[in-house]
Amino acid sequence: MKVGVLTVPFSGQSLEDTLSYLSSLGLTTVEIGTGGYPGNAHANPEVLLQDETAFQEFVDTFKRYNMTISALSCHGNPVHPNKEVADKDHKDFENTVLLAEKLGIDTIITFSGCPGGSKKDKTPNWAVSSWPNDFQEVLAYQWNKVLIPYWKKAAAFAKSHGVTKIALEMHPGFNVYNPETLLKLRKAVGDIIGANFDPSHLFWQGIDPVQAIKYMGDSIHHFHAKDTQMFSDNVLKNGVLDMKSYGNLSERSWVFRTVGYGHDTKVWKDMMTMLRIVGYDGAISIEHEDSLMSIKEGLEKAVTFLQSLVIEEQSGAAWWF
Repeated sequence: MKVGVLTVPFSGQSLEDTLSYLSSLGLTTVEIGTGGYPGNAHANPEVLLQDETAFQEFVDTFKRYNMTISALSCHGNPVHPNKEVADKDHKDFENTVLLAEKLGIDTIITFSGCPGGSKKDKTPNWAVSSWPNDFQEVLAYQWNKVLIPYWKKAAAFAKSHGVTKIALEMHPGFNVYNPETLLKLRKAVGDIIGANFDPSHLFWQGIDPVQAIKYMGDSIHHFHAKDTQMFSDNVLKNGVLDMKSYGNLSERSWVFRTVGYGHDTKVWKDMMTMLRIVGYDGAISIEHEDSLMSIKEGLEKAVTFLQSLVIEEQSGAAWWF
């Protein structure tokens, strides 16, 4: 395993300056945004696929800093009921696949997306209650008529261009939001579908990430390092389905934190251990979204914290028996 970083928080500065800074922290791999919600400040596929000079400079920049790319990220909603939104996010997905092929990268990251509740809807409908029965009808439509057909076609396109891992981030608000829904889509579409495992989105749902890693096994394609701090007084009053602004820290039930500031070292050590047990040996990619820390402070604390925890070398044979 290697500690890495999603570079999106550094979108305001050049790729050169970003890699120079991250290299100075001892990092050797990064995750790059190529569209959708992450944007494409450091890698615009439409440019890099057409302009060979720009593409070569992009590649050379990574070589100068001895950096690799763990994945390309284009988190979006390609099944959005608004066709304009869906088409844009689908185009970002396909361009990301084509750029991954050109770079020799096998992993891209996105969301499953969330359709409307029917063909007539104009906005996504995230149904998470089993009653009233309308929600069951919504789910049946979304999964059988939209989600599974879309991802079967998208997976075939990705495979034809050398991408073998579509890592879906399990994020509330989308149809794939927990291990069960991820594995449901994987069963319907194939092993190319897997998880971008981000424990921060599981903590606040009441899911134990260590148990989830064990349960999901080799369906984990990539890993985001981000923590969540729970505020028990607000949870006890209002539960965890919190729609208040992320800036409203004193009243929220939970907030995203730098690793180690939501859960202690033991929890993160156990996650690293279980990742090794299930065979994951990829990037531990830091995603900074801590509203209590600057990007620099939050990232540097996360790097220091994780570098002491990740298991970098293979264990080899058990020499003692």
